[in-house]
Amino acid sequence: MPKKGRSATSSPEQERKSAASAKQRKTDCNSSAGPLCYDSPAGLFHSLIAPVAVEEFFQQYWEKKPLLLQRSEPAVTAFYQSLFRLSELKQLCTLGLEYTRDLNLCRCVNGKKKVMNKEGRVNYNQLRKDFDQRRATIQFHQPQRFKDELWHIQEQLECFFGSLVGSNVYITPPESQGLPPHYDDVEVFILQLEGQKRWRLYEPTIPLAREYSLEPEDRIGRPTHDIILKAGDLLYFPRGTIHQADTPAGAEHSTHLTLSTYQNTSWGDFLLDVLPGFLFDSMKTDINLRHGLPRNLLSSSGVSAEVNKQVCVFLRGLAERLEHGKQELRSSEMRRDFISSRLPPYCIREEDLTPVGKLPTLEDSVCVRFKEHILLTVEPSQDNTDEATELAVFVLHSLKNKRETHMMGTRDEEDDQDDEEETSQFQGLRFPITHLSALRQLLSGERLLVAELPLQQDTDKLGLVLGLWTQGLLQAG
Repeated sequence: MPKKGRSATSSPEQERKSAASAKQRKTDCNSSAGPLCYDSPAGLFHSLIAPVAVEEFFQQYWEKKPLLLQRSEPAVTAFYQSLFRLSELKQLCTLGLEYTRDLNLCRCVNGKKKVMNKEGRVNYNQLRKDFDQRRATIQFHQPQRFKDELWHIQEQLECFFGSLVGSNVYITPPESQGLPPHYDDVEVFILQLEGQKRWRLYEPTIPLAREYSLEPEDRIGRPTHDIILKAGDLLYFPRGTIHQADTPAGAEHSTHLTLSTYQNTSWGDFLLDVLPGFLFDSMKTDINLRHGLPRNLLSSSGVSAEVNKQVCVFLRGLAERLEHGKQELRSSEMRRDFISSRLPPYCIREEDLTPVGKLPTLEDSVCVRFKEHILLTVEPSQDNTDEATELAVFVLHSLKNKRETHMMGTRDEEDDQDDEEETSQFQGLRFPITHLSALRQLLSGERLLVAELPLQQDTDKLGLVLGLWTQGLLQAG
């Protein structure tokens, strides 16, 4: 995924333009035109890779091999061009863009990346001079912060994948290359927006790589694919695929958008997330896991074969407990990272965050709002350290996330005043573990009678729906 940079601090000019953009979105929210379908996240993805079917894509291409879709339809070409143009940079530079944070200037020279950034804010005239005369590639970070259509696309894709979706725009002059051969730790979708770009792909040295790395050209062999992308074309390739791209001689400048996802979203990452909680739960009921270690194990120079054998016994026992349904896996860190970092719902407004409709009663039917932006975690609750740790269920949501800081990493020190509010937000709504079944039923998306929620006490039923209603997450009637 494009590396997260530092988050932007809004200037008065940015706030003014953001407010103007928000007013425009009130009329534009439901008027997206073009070849993409926004009826559902699955519909959006299907329209993005059409005519390839979604099932075919995941069976034949996802994590396996590249997919090239060459299109010549005028409507697709025009839509792609509208997503981001070189000509838009002049206006964007008035928003206080900064080098490194918002964009990089770079060029591949003798197989190495040369960074050509200036200091501080970006001056458009100097930027064009470096682009035209020094043949520098402009790498624009996370354009969904500024382009509403990209916000819409990436928000839908995050719902579809259940994973963060970042983006970068690369604008490269003729006869130039921005980056040397390398591979990424993300699944990559390339949308060619303007001009042409030559792409060369190579066999991975590390399939499904977990980190970014450069690869010297004398080690990567001959390309498996050597193609020219034109406006409207799409190219997908799995993480770990070695690649390099340049604008051919005689062509106009190239603008392409990189959509990227599935960073640190592997089975290994999932196991790292769930195994600590699984062991914690198992230790409560299995005395063998609570027996002390052999003396001096931690001070010895290595781990003996006997210790390895005992660990294998424990692992087989844990697997058997899981297989027979004696325990559930609890993912929390990965879920929290996703929900706290993802885009908010497209075109969400301040009034959408307030309670909607009447106060729910036992006689009312209710349904969850923004279902695709809500998730549950089951985690230890440690309010009272004098008592045994108990589990609680947390309801987390992304309604208050900021589009302006999406995929931009940690905040600067000047943004610390927001930390207390955000910490409270991402702690989420907490309910007793006995409420888990009722919450899962509500999040199924069906309209339900409050009185029929699977809780014994009416006070618990009302407390649950009122808690969600006050957060704008539930509607009655």
